[in-house]
Amino acid sequence: MLECKNLIKKYRNKAAVDDLSLQLETGRIYALLGPNGSGKTTFMKIAAGLVKPTSGEIFFEQQPIGVFSKSQVAYMPTEAYFYTYMTGKDVGLYYQDFFEDFSMEKYSALLSTMDLDPSQKVSKMSSGMMAKLKIAVTLSRNAKLIMLDEPLNGIDIIARDRIIRTILDSFTPEKTFVLSSHLVDELEKVIDHAIFIKNGRLILEGDAELIRQEHGKSIVDMYKEIYAEVVPSF
Repeated sequence: MLECKNLIKKYRNKAAVDDLSLQLETGRIYALLGPNGSGKTTFMKIAAGLVKPTSGEIFFEQQPIGVFSKSQVAYMPTEAYFYTYMTGKDVGLYYQDFFEDFSMEKYSALLSTMDLDPSQKVSKMSSGMMAKLKIAVTLSRNAKLIMLDEPLNGIDIIARDRIIRTILDSFTPEKTFVLSSHLVDELEKVIDHAIFIKNGRLILEGDAELIRQEHGKSIVDMYKEIYAEVVPSF
């Protein structure tokens, strides 16, 4: 579904993504792993068509990232990106205007599942409520590739299981999910493929179960081993 070859993105001569070659296949749930500054968000933004690479190639269904891919890729950033005057309902209407694959019916159902009041203004929402709102509106698109950057940020421990179940309920074999999170133990329960990135470079990737068998360690333990004593450089 998505393929990048020798992908590089530099900011002031510092590579946020450094010679990254990777393939994402349809029907899989990927964990994109790494500490802050590892290049996860930059990679997602390139795949979403929001950032242009310095060099290298990236394709969605064998086509360069562009108008077509943007209609098929849903990306949820870590930042709050709604106008503060909007209500939860306004956010849905906003997405409905931009994306043909957006379902207001599904959005309303997800707001209910997450105990969000559609009449409440964004400016009055807590960080946890905002996190759930971003997930709800992103999952309400019928996109082929759905990328959620730190979807569990701001979510209390009690609500995490519900959020994860909601994400899994939205998954179908025709879709690909990419989930980025520091809460590796939470992701390990649901992902079938792990991608470890360090300083913008691919360190390890593969089927999660095969990684466990080959290394004799959990994904959490592999994370601890790979990123021990890592100091983010940007």
